[in-house]
Amino acid sequence: MKPIALVILNHNGLKLLKKFLSNVILYSPEADVVVIDNGSSDKSVSWLKNNYSDLKRIELKKNYGYAEGYNRGLKDLNYEYYALLNNDLSVTKGWLPPLIEEFKAKNKVAIIQPHILNYENKKYFDYAGAAGGFLDKYGYPFCRGRILNTVEKDNGQYNKTSEIFWASGACFLIRKNIFWELDGFDIDFFAHQEEIDLCWRALNQGYKVLAVGSSKVYHVGGGTLPPSPKKIYLNHRNSLFMLNKNLPKNKRVNIIMTRLFLDGFIGIYYFLTLQLSKTLAIIKAHYSFYKSYKGIIYKRKKNILNIKYHHRKSIIFDYFISRKSYFSDLSKKIE
Repeated sequence: MKPIALVILNHNGLKLLKKFLSNVILYSPEADVVVIDNGSSDKSVSWLKNNYSDLKRIELKKNYGYAEGYNRGLKDLNYEYYALLNNDLSVTKGWLPPLIEEFKAKNKVAIIQPHILNYENKKYFDYAGAAGGFLDKYGYPFCRGRILNTVEKDNGQYNKTSEIFWASGACFLIRKNIFWELDGFDIDFFAHQEEIDLCWRALNQGYKVLAVGSSKVYHVGGGTLPPSPKKIYLNHRNSLFMLNKNLPKNKRVNIIMTRLFLDGFIGIYYFLTLQLSKTLAIIKAHYSFYKSYKGIIYKRKKNILNIKYHHRKSIIFDYFISRKSYFSDLSKKIE
């Protein structure tokens, strides 16, 4: 049996499977490819049966979202490593061996991502993960190669294998035993930022997360969930979930209060620019956070809380006030 289960979670992604599945199979000979279908209604399953009858399929009865969909699908896969891929992702020849080499050489490495570039403009990083992610003090994510809405050209500036804070859910590998040691993804997230929460919990246990520049993949971006009020809702809500779960005790209240305040400013901006559905999405996200507060606090008891989690104090201040649009503009010192 091969050491890697390369697992694609699919929900109504028939067009994407038709476009990308053959590429993934061709350039991933080190892995067994598995498709978890998350209750699709677009004939994805019948197409897989007719065109890839030998491919392992796991069929879920409904759409459980990214987090629970993967948890349910992975539980019976007995491999050394899981490689989790979005269905809108194209891989390159030889992309897996550099990642496995890092696992074999460094036993404290739990999670690894390749560099993720944009499928439509292959010279540039992709928004979702780029060359590896970080957080600022208030939980706003950014990446090497992408800060807020500015995406860098890949000139090899981040090719050196480096430790990062979070790996993108669009494409990363994780040791199977560590995935289950961490109880998998938090299913309350449904989708978005559950991978950052997972990485944070892994780091708190003393493991490492890497980005490997010698491995490249290409991501369509927005293929699984295009920009929408629902996406804004999930990102704002889940960021608050993640902070409340993982922040050190002496920082939690002040940081969350500041984050709620900053979210409010974003909501006001959407309101003044007549993007009312986005303002409503943030209001709903905050309401869901308040409603789930006690349950999140209970989860904190299971966590080892690490104070060294942020790379910058405020990436929003860096970007809009200090005009630092590129990761190389930022100080290497953690603030």
